[in-house]
Amino acid sequence: MPLPEPRPGLVIRYDYLWSREAAAGQDQGKERPACLVAAMDSVASPRFVVILPITHMPPDKDTVGVEIPAKVRQALVLDDAPSWVIVSDHNVDEWPNGGLAPVPGRPGTYGYGFIPPGLFAKVKAKFLEQSGQGRSSGVRR
Repeated sequence: MPLPEPRPGLVIRYDYLWSREAAAGQDQGKERPACLVAAMDSVASPRFVVILPITHMPPDKDTVGVEIPAKVRQALVLDDAPSWVIVSDHNVDEWPNGGLAPVPGRPGTYGYGFIPPGLFAKVKAKFLEQSGQGRSSGVRR
């Protein structure tokens, strides 16, 4: 099965590299169970995407996130634990890239599906707010 088009709102499996990990000299991250494609440049070649991490760790004083409702987690077939899209940290990577991994138990499938448009709008607004205030750390991969 071919890789999905990297449209905003797509939830993928990806080896996300946190900014703090990159600052410590790491060049590869932990394979995240899920990450969110937040933006893409369909005109540029190579094509780049902005990827946000999804984590079970609730936001703290250093991070900003948007909680994913249980109903959405269930629709995407994510686990039952509470999860947040972190908007204060992001990766910019080419598409396709070596950090993509198939969804467990679904060989050849790289996407879990899409978050609902209303939730994506909330994530996008928070991400743009953080970026506009210089409070979003990014790693170019």
